[in-house]
Amino acid sequence: MNSINSEHNQRDEERPEDSVLDLKNVPVLTPEQEKKLWRKIDLRIMPILSLMYLLAFLDRGNIGNAALEGIVTQLDLTGNKFNIVLIMFIIAYCLFECPSNLVLKAIRPSRWLPGINFAWGVVMTLNAFVKTYPQLVGVRICLGITEAGLFPGVVYYLTLWYPRHMLQYRIGLFFGAATVAGAFSGLLAFGIGYMGGMEGLEAWSWIFLIEGLATIVVAIISFFVLVDFPETAKFLTPEERAFVVWRKKYDNSSVGEEKKFAAKHVWAAFQDWQIWLHIPIYMSIVGPLYGITLFLPTIIKSFGYNTPVSQLLTVPPYIAGTITLLVFAHYSDKLKMRSPFILAGLTMCLIGFSINISTAPDGVKYFGTYIIVMGSYASLPGVISWLGNNLSGQYKRGVGMALEMSVGNLSGVVAATIYRSRDSPRFIFGHAFELMFVGIGFIFLPIVVFIYNRINAKRDAAERLARERGEKIQYSYQELRDLGDRAPDFRYTL
Repeated sequence: MNSINSEHNQRDEERPEDSVLDLKNVPVLTPEQEKKLWRKIDLRIMPILSLMYLLAFLDRGNIGNAALEGIVTQLDLTGNKFNIVLIMFIIAYCLFECPSNLVLKAIRPSRWLPGINFAWGVVMTLNAFVKTYPQLVGVRICLGITEAGLFPGVVYYLTLWYPRHMLQYRIGLFFGAATVAGAFSGLLAFGIGYMGGMEGLEAWSWIFLIEGLATIVVAIISFFVLVDFPETAKFLTPEERAFVVWRKKYDNSSVGEEKKFAAKHVWAAFQDWQIWLHIPIYMSIVGPLYGITLFLPTIIKSFGYNTPVSQLLTVPPYIAGTITLLVFAHYSDKLKMRSPFILAGLTMCLIGFSINISTAPDGVKYFGTYIIVMGSYASLPGVISWLGNNLSGQYKRGVGMALEMSVGNLSGVVAATIYRSRDSPRFIFGHAFELMFVGIGFIFLPIVVFIYNRINAKRDAAERLARERGEKIQYSYQELRDLGDRAPDFRYTL
């Protein structure tokens, strides 16, 4: 089999890697062979990850369906008690997101991800048997802690497998499970609603019990299915492993990216300007997403429908959201651009919330919920992959992406409080707050694009000048690795 002979191989000869793979004789694949290889990887890791996240989103969002099935009345969740239940989950979730990506590399994905999957399945099952408001708060805190590591962990895990301009579609497939969960949640709640009274349990208890047990089953399966890293993936041949590692290794740098852990990489993430500018953009999408996820059944019921019909009417918006998400992800990877699609999603959220805050007929407002779900769900994979594309160094990227999510998800805390029962049926206060989040995105998105454009232009100009003068790169290989996304050959994705 032929191998890739390039400057990369010569550099590998000059500085041996700690990898056991032979990266000096990487096989040459035709476009069709490479496509077949990525499809093989997709079929092995994407279905189980998507199923795990479907259940995660189902388990965190089913509290909205339970609210229509009697939990508010039975546990006397008067005043702001229901909103506090939602807030406590999100706070716990945010606090434990960032540390999880460091644990992932130490414990291995094939153990860490199924382990936390099993833990929150147990917690969700126990949620079915709570009898008081304090018990419900305690269980939701535990659910937040145990679920926190999955989303940042999986996103980081995917960055270790896929080149950066193949990433959003895979995050889209994975996150698409969340939109499917939104649709499935309504259907499931509709069916389970008729189980109220069986074995002495209310319908809301059956929702938690059935979905919790399903999560435990999937967690057990994932222990046997999930693999760790490309270097050790036994379902790939040695040549395939070498190609994937080589392809990812030189994806965004001529010398490869830093892979060894050092405290300076964690500190570099906290100091990086782009992370702190990406966080408001992330918040501008997550706020609307949390708001519509947690309160869509309640908002639809305020249009005058009964509980079973309201549960069913939550399904179509999520189906539309899933289709939009995959279309956005496909073309974003194809064009190697993120910001235009994020802008499109923000615009859709602006339109949807503007419709719902208005005095439009209920049928038009229901259409507005479609636009909100489509815009918020389709944009989130782009926001996440955008930052992941622009951070070089495995640990810096892992910490940076988790930091974006943990701080950015605090907007979910706000979203959990702004749809108050006393504001029904128009929920002007809640919709206005969501429009504020969207406005933040419209401010920070152009700023980040402008800065990236400016830096890329400066590096292009410096590279042209160096070529004209016949100058060679003055940095050593290790210096370029340490610089990561600050290296002169790195270009930011727009």
